[in-house]
Amino acid sequence: MPNQMTADYVKPNDLAKLMVDAGEAKVCLSTRDTLIRAFMAGAILALAAVFAITIAIKTGSPLTGAILFPVGFILIYLLGFDLLTGVFMLVPLALLDRRPGVTAAQVLRNWGLVFIGNFAGAITVAFMMSFILTYGYTVNGGLIAEKVAHIGMARTLGYEEHGLPGWFTIFIRGILCNWMVSTGVAAAMLSTSAIGKIFAMWMPIMLFFYMGFEHSVVNMFLFPFALIMGGDFTFMDYLLWNEIPTALGNLVGGLLFVGLIMFITHYKPAPKRVLEL
Repeated sequence: MPNQMTADYVKPNDLAKLMVDAGEAKVCLSTRDTLIRAFMAGAILALAAVFAITIAIKTGSPLTGAILFPVGFILIYLLGFDLLTGVFMLVPLALLDRRPGVTAAQVLRNWGLVFIGNFAGAITVAFMMSFILTYGYTVNGGLIAEKVAHIGMARTLGYEEHGLPGWFTIFIRGILCNWMVSTGVAAAMLSTSAIGKIFAMWMPIMLFFYMGFEHSVVNMFLFPFALIMGGDFTFMDYLLWNEIPTALGNLVGGLLFVGLIMFITHYKPAPKRVLEL
């Protein structure tokens, strides 16, 4: 067993190279495949979110919902689909390493395509879930619809009430979220086995969800769904008082606290000290 664990483990220096390689691969992916993979990631994450919310409501235990929520992220990772939070961390590393053809414009192109694909997948599930909960918009959506509408209002207008400090509260929640999510993505690369990847991802993803940190792609589902379900806020409220500060926070959290840290200290470390004897 110890030998098997050693063989399964990827050392941090090798992990850092894998992260840079992954960033380059995502930039080189075709437009079609980038959009398809992003669409599927947004849809799966949306289903995981409504799954976790449903569990929390029916069991009365938010912790139970948080424990099971990482299933969505794990499926996305194992199937090779792309979330905006992941490409925020990985793609700039290829630019920093000056990989051939990787430019700032190419990085922005990738982020833009993944954003579009994630949003399309998330809002597709939002409409599907709203339809089935209301039997084609003929009845009230019930407890789940009421809960989601309340969440949407609290996490837009609730922040707006505090003005600029409220905006920065969302921003920092976005930082903490993708610090954890990107840690999970990087940790999954530490193992070459499926079970090792699953175990490595579980805790940081569970942590961000239970702590109520803000994830830009989860919110692409949650807030449009809340609006459809009767949330008393506007789409512009969602953009200004949630999605924009959340996405910016996700960018900082993933890139600064995970991607750049791994790049600097494991891929491009400073020269070792020479000790005098």
